[in-house]
Order: sequence, then C-alpha cells, then structure tokens
Amino acid sequence: MSAAPGLSVPARDWRTLLELGGLGLVWGSSFLFMRIAAPAFGPFALVELRLALGAVVLLPFLWMARRHFPVRRWPGLAAIGVLNSMLPFLLFAWGAQRAPAAIGAICNAMTVLFTALIAFLFFGERIGTRRSLALLVGFVGVLVLATGKSAGLSVGPAAAAGTLASLCYGIGYNLVKRHMAGLPPAASAAATLGSSALLLAPLAWLHWPAATPPPHAWASAAMLGVLCTGLAYLVYYRLIQRIGPARASTVTYLVPVFGALLAWALLGEPLTWTMLLAALLILGSVAFSQRVR
Repeated sequence: MSAAPGLSVPARDWRTLLELGGLGLVWGSSFLFMRIAAPAFGPFALVELRLALGAVVLLPFLWMARRHFPVRRWPGLAAIGVLNSMLPFLLFAWGAQRAPAAIGAICNAMTVLFTALIAFLFFGERIGTRRSLALLVGFVGVLVLATGKSAGLSVGPAAAAGTLASLCYGIGYNLVKRHMAGLPPAASAAATLGSSALLLAPLAWLHWPAATPPPHAWASAAMLGVLCTGLAYLVYYRLIQRIGPARASTVTYLVPVFGALLAWALLGEPLTWTMLLAALLILGSVAFSQRVR
C-alpha cells in the first residue's frame, strides 16, 4: 500500500531508491575500472576476466535451474551472450584505452533508444513521433560528443565504439525479451556470460599481455567482473522482478553521471563542455522518449 500524501514513504520505496542509486554507482564505476585496467590488459584479456568472473558469481543460480537449460538452448544463449555481453564489453574496453571514462558512460545511455529502434525495425513495434524525435536528438548528442577532444586528442573513435556497443545492447535486449522469456534471469545471465567467456577464451589467450599487469589493474579487473557484472546483475534482475523493467531502466540516467564524476574525482579526467552538452542531449532525449503521454 502506498503512503498517503504528506506521510512517510514506505520502506520498500526507499529500498528501491537505494538499490537504483547503488546500481547506477556500480555500473558508472565500471567505466572507471575499464579505464584503469584496459591499458594494462588490452580489451580481449580484460573482457575475458570480466565475463568469467561474472559467470562464476552467478553459477550457483544456473546450477539450481539447470533443468531449464537443455542442450538445444545453448546455441541461442551463446548468440545472445555475444551481442549482449561480449561485443559491447570489448567495444567499451577498446574505447577506454583511448578516451576518458565519461565518453563510454555517456554513450551507454543510447541503449534505451537503440532498443526502441531495433524493436521497430525488426519486430514491428511502434516507435511513434516522440521516440523518433528522441533518437534524432540522441544522435546529435553523439555527434557533439565525437567532435570533442581530450588532452588534444580526438575522442571520436571511442564515441563511435561506445555507440556501437549501445547498439549491440539494443539488439541483445530485444533478443532476450523474445527468446529468453520465462527463464530464470540470474541463471540466464550466468549462461550467456559463461558462453561468451568460452567463445572469447582463444582470442584472450592470443592477446594476453606480455608484461604482468600491475596490482591496481588486477584489482580493477576483479571489481569489474565480480561487482559490476555478477553482483550488479543480481540486483538488477531483482529490481525488474519487484518494480518492472520500465522503472528499473531508470538506472540508465544515473550511469553517465556517476561514470563521469568518478573519473573526474578519482582519475582527474576533465569534464569538458562538449561532454556536458552531449550528456544533456542524450539523457534529455532518453527522458523525453520515456515520458508518459
């Protein structure tokens, strides 16, 4: 039962706010950890660690629900894992080698718009004038972001990689919605992460860093896999089950904010006017697309 106006907010509402805020902080910090670890590991080795550690955290849920995952399901799970985990993780890690953490975090917000676009183009869902306009404004934001520079170097390639990663998420989310409905969410995440880790393992082996990464890079890689992937998925799926996907997706607004602020506060990375303008355009377009008519 909801609280009457002027009375205290129910404990469940406060818990939801805290979980959304915590999840935004954790996923925002993932771009910080990538920025720290990617130069030492390279994208292939880093993402292999992230996928494997995330899968290990969630493995008990897969074991308990193993009867829901017959052999015939695994090729589809592997394909979804590539689109929803492996490719976007690789693209964000590649971008983190070349540009401030805020670039990837801001581009990540485009996921909501790409999800709507893919649903319209391939699955016959209506997109409407509001979302069409929001997509246009969001792409303008990406173009603004791509024109910026950091330490005199263009961030365009990193912005392009982040945008492509968000497109992969948009495709992946649509496939999850249509082909994994009814499966236990945490177990499904373990299956897709584990499949992706196995597929990426040969490339990670070939591109494993010749020099041993320093301790801070190992710590960042561990946090990226255990906290930002495995544990964060648990919280996110619990939120979806309790408050629904629409409300849970509002965490999208928090990730760029935390990602940019953490990189500024802990790494000393600058917050430029092009980053701020692009963030306003992209987040504003996402908010506009989500408004109730």
